[in-house]
Amino acid sequence: MNYKPILLVAGEPNSIFLEIFFKTIRTKKFKSPLILIASHNLLKLQMKKLKIKKNIRILDIENIKKYHLNNEVINLIDINYKTKKAFEKISSKSNEYIKNSFEIALELIKKKISNKLINGPVSKKFFLKNKFLGITEYLAKKTKTKDVAMLIYNPVLSVSPITTHLPLKLVTKNIDKKSILKRLILIDDFYKNSFKKKPNIAITGLNPHCESILKYNEDTRILKPLVKKMKSLKYKISGPLSADTVFLKKNRKNYDVIVGMYHDQVLTPIKTLFEYDAINITLGLPFIRISPDHGPNEKMLGKGISNPLSLINSITFLDTK
Repeated sequence: MNYKPILLVAGEPNSIFLEIFFKTIRTKKFKSPLILIASHNLLKLQMKKLKIKKNIRILDIENIKKYHLNNEVINLIDINYKTKKAFEKISSKSNEYIKNSFEIALELIKKKISNKLINGPVSKKFFLKNKFLGITEYLAKKTKTKDVAMLIYNPVLSVSPITTHLPLKLVTKNIDKKSILKRLILIDDFYKNSFKKKPNIAITGLNPHCESILKYNEDTRILKPLVKKMKSLKYKISGPLSADTVFLKKNRKNYDVIVGMYHDQVLTPIKTLFEYDAINITLGLPFIRISPDHGPNEKMLGKGISNPLSLINSITFLDTK
């Protein structure tokens, strides 16, 4: 079987991504060819800093169609990044490098070389510059995709926040039936297409215990009627449910996905339950995009102790797609 290659955009050069990439390719063999989009110079510097064995060969790819790709080497598309240090302070210096990396990946997807993308973390402060809430929204803009959803996936239980990297004071302004409905449909479609199953979805309330001291209660005005409507359309959905109890063991076992109203409402419990054993999938894009569920983690740079499990799971998920 001819597996399409998996594109890996290394992202922020001063992050733990290349460390966990080295650990990943030493830990597991994959059927799909891996194509790393990163700086050759930076790769060599970090290999030296992290004391990676020298017998790992790097194949610089200029024209992908000329090569019979395999994972005996690191298949690299070299992106120019001038630095004499393996690790530096994260800054806007790397913005052009990250932008070029994504543009090359998107061009390869456009040419149907691949339909699978994994990206390492980037700095929201410097690369996204408050123009986008995250890479989810950045890629949606780049591909002119209207509706996307963030799914933090684990085979046992997944979560999805309706609003992503949004300050809490702005959350209520972005809770409406139309946007929630679109995200729930994306989740349902993903499970049907990927796993041939109709998922059991729980949706949390916005307010503590789904109650409010204010006259306007989003849980009764927006969420309750929405759940009722979706049930009438034969979706397997329950809610709104209190976020402080839905993750209890006896409750969460009834669901495939728990959808929350804001980022930390569902990401905090999922990371408590599974730690690194989850991946971030963007639903709705014209290709499959996954990112390991961690950030650049400057404090861990060069220490060689970062956990590669989320990247291993990301590649494994795409390996037979």
